[in-house]
Amino acid sequence: MITIPYLTALTTYFSYGLLFAFGQLRDFFRKIFDWWSHNSLEGYAPICLGLEDFYIRRLYLRIQDCFNRPICSSPDAWFDVVERISNDYNKTLKRTTRVARCLNLGSYNYLGFAAADEYCTPRAIESLKKFSASTCSTRVDGAPSHLEKVLREQIAEGQPRTHRPWKKIIVVVEGIYSMEGELCQLPEIVSICKKYRAYIYLDEAHSIGAVGKSGRGVCDLLGVDTADIDIMMGTFTKSFGSCGGYIAGSKELIEYLKHNCPAHLYATSISPPAAQQIISSIKVILGEDGSSRGAQKLARIRENSNFFRSELQKMGFEVLGDNDSPVMPIMLYNPAKIPAFSRECLKRNVAVDGGFSSHPFTVSRARICISAAHTREDLIRALEVISRVGDMVGVKYFPAEPKKQQLEEKELRWTEEISFQEIPRSPRSSFRMVIISGLNTVGTCMDLDATKTRLLCCSYSLVQAGFSRLKSSSVIHKLQAALTQFHSF
Repeated sequence: MITIPYLTALTTYFSYGLLFAFGQLRDFFRKIFDWWSHNSLEGYAPICLGLEDFYIRRLYLRIQDCFNRPICSSPDAWFDVVERISNDYNKTLKRTTRVARCLNLGSYNYLGFAAADEYCTPRAIESLKKFSASTCSTRVDGAPSHLEKVLREQIAEGQPRTHRPWKKIIVVVEGIYSMEGELCQLPEIVSICKKYRAYIYLDEAHSIGAVGKSGRGVCDLLGVDTADIDIMMGTFTKSFGSCGGYIAGSKELIEYLKHNCPAHLYATSISPPAAQQIISSIKVILGEDGSSRGAQKLARIRENSNFFRSELQKMGFEVLGDNDSPVMPIMLYNPAKIPAFSRECLKRNVAVDGGFSSHPFTVSRARICISAAHTREDLIRALEVISRVGDMVGVKYFPAEPKKQQLEEKELRWTEEISFQEIPRSPRSSFRMVIISGLNTVGTCMDLDATKTRLLCCSYSLVQAGFSRLKSSSVIHKLQAALTQFHSF
């Protein structure tokens, strides 16, 4: 759950209130000055109504250049972004001939298969030449505690109005939530669904191929038996660099979908090159291509994700999501910071995905997607740019951790202080014991009588014992008195 700081929430609501007020004011004057040109068509429903139309005109159009940026290359770790300009205050955007080479932090290219691959690409091209581009045929031949509360209520209340018992209850969850970067608590969900005999539908669009030791998704990562999942769905677009998707379940379920699902019956089948890309990428992940590239890709995306997340948190950003997740949202909150963050990053050749999506307006964010194709140098460069932009825009909501050099200097000073404190000091003795020790050690001193000898030995023992270093006024006074008595002889 996201807890917004009080000041941040106040400024965010104020910003939206300001935008809403000025938008309504402009709409009011627009109605006054354009009333004679208003042409209402009778019998036709408006395309947009109320706040939907207001949102598009007064909020979205202002920052639409931050979304749907066209590219003219494959979405690899680096790609070419086509620059756009607007001459009507962002209402329309026109593409230019200028291209910016940017670091890609906005694509779902988790394993790097969206670009040319030494194993997959030649086989996809070969299948294209052999089978053509298309077959032109049909395809036939949240929190667990809250979940348990909802299930119990629905079982007890039954269906609306009739209150008849439900025949089936399906719990739909995602492996990785795309705008949160969080992993679902699958073991707990499975336990609750077994308890109440509910079915589980697992959407692994962002987790299949991206997490798990062997890339098999959250079941592989969290140690859940796939037999406990009734329906598993995934996509071949993100981790596999192709198109289409899959649904896995019991044989009876799959046969039913094949013969009763309109989307399956009337859609065309997947093209041969796309199918070959899927088959080849799966072989690479499983190591069936004769190399260890698949295991290396899985290890690299895990290392890249955890490194990038930890560094962002050290810088003071509020980052959502769990470890091992390649999706990491950076909280922006304020609407004015969405375009500022996105545009400033793009100026520095780093492309990020940001804005509002399926979450409330007050928790706006920029979303970072990490790929196995990113090198450590790419990530460090991106962190430097994001840190600089974060300071400029003001989205570091937590105090940053000291840098490594500062920590080393602080540790060195601390070690020196400890070493100084551990220097052995002279033992503290009473004044009487020092006198006795001096008498026993030195004995008589040449021709001096006993009184002079005792005083001289007392002074000598005091110096040897380190009393001249002490700040105790009583010891110093006694020493001065003894020396004065000694000099009087």
